[in-house]
Amino acid sequence: MDDKIMMSTVLGNVKGMCDLMMHGTIESATPNVHGAFKNALDEMLCMQNRIYSEMSAKGWYPTEQAPTQQITATKQKYSPTA
Repeated sequence: MDDKIMMSTVLGNVKGMCDLMMHGTIESATPNVHGAFKNALDEMLCMQNRIYSEMSAKGWYPTEQAPTQQITATKQKYSPTA
């Protein structure tokens, strides 16, 4: 298995863990459980960012800049009317 595939797999797994930790945080019944899930979520988000950054630096996670016109149209669509 090459490094790109391995890192992509790990990134997908970490994203899944972020989702689980977020739901655990939201659904927590006590402050202690909430704090434990929130701390775990924060750690998972940091891990996800490090993996993404490494992949992006190697050109393994290309992104595209959204067109300015599309950004403007979306802002207008969701702006509150006065």
